[in-house]
Amino acid sequence: MGNKGSKGSALPPADAAGTLAAAECTGDPKSGRVWLPLNALRAFEAVGARLSFTGAAAALHISQSALSRHVGRLEDYLGCRLLERRAQGMSLTAAGAALLPVVTGSFDRMEETLKMLRREPGPSGRILKVHMPPTFLHVAGLSLIAEFRRAFPDVPIDISSSNGIGLPAGRSVDIAVVFDRPHVGDAIRDPLWMINQTPACAPQIAARAQGLGLYDFLRTNELLHVKLEGEPFDVFWSIHARHCGIDLGATRGLAFETEALAVQHAIAGGGVTLVDPDMFAAELADGRLVTPFPETTSPTGFGYYLTVHPDDMVDPAVALFRSWVVRHYATVDAEYDAPGD
Repeated sequence: MGNKGSKGSALPPADAAGTLAAAECTGDPKSGRVWLPLNALRAFEAVGARLSFTGAAAALHISQSALSRHVGRLEDYLGCRLLERRAQGMSLTAAGAALLPVVTGSFDRMEETLKMLRREPGPSGRILKVHMPPTFLHVAGLSLIAEFRRAFPDVPIDISSSNGIGLPAGRSVDIAVVFDRPHVGDAIRDPLWMINQTPACAPQIAARAQGLGLYDFLRTNELLHVKLEGEPFDVFWSIHARHCGIDLGATRGLAFETEALAVQHAIAGGGVTLVDPDMFAAELADGRLVTPFPETTSPTGFGYYLTVHPDDMVDPAVALFRSWVVRHYATVDAEYDAPGD
């Protein structure tokens, strides 16, 4: 991600930096468009990707002082700090973290288009950067990618994964499956899978539920949680308890980074977790996992959404992947909704 600045011509000499930055920030009275400080943005991208002025200066073949002036003028132009310089190292501010993936993505798209127009030798297909949450990737994403690759083997894919709500911060991705609540925003969001949950555990744990109600069963067993960035420790159990009308006091038990890990621990007899019956249909079908209170299945308000920025829809690879995934899930939903024989 951070090497884009080293391609093409280097930044101008240090003594030209001030003149060029001033020229870049002026407007074109004929077009009405503000000319962006491209060299300063390229300098910021190199520093932000490496969190090092030394490494960025070496990559761009300019002095650190010239690089620092470029970044400083960009901060002056924006009216906010992009980088925090501390004794223990450098970090991006909130503004810098928001700007970096946008700058990197824009330079990537320009570079790909210029390569296409120049018809440079080498592979004609660009690498499609796809991001998915860990549990979705483990349960559904890998097979989805495999099917897509069989249909379109000429589209290379770079897969990344991280846990959290919404688009991953600080990452340059072309299209992503995100775990989130429904909301309106700038991105194009196609709903793939709305999450419902019910308590699930190993068969020997479920045997203890005989004669017990939901509240008593849960109070006498270890609760397994799934951590969600920015949400309380017991977010999912609290949602389920409210739906069932019980006061669970769910801030106890074990918390895992992903739902897949919580399910593995539940299968091993480690406690009770919440699962989407459709997502973990295989584990339920073969009896490794059971749901002792299926009637308590409740909506969570969360779901998986295929997410892409409108500007990226002009990219043929992005448009192809989006349309294929949306068609795939439309087919799956139709199969679930079809009446039985």
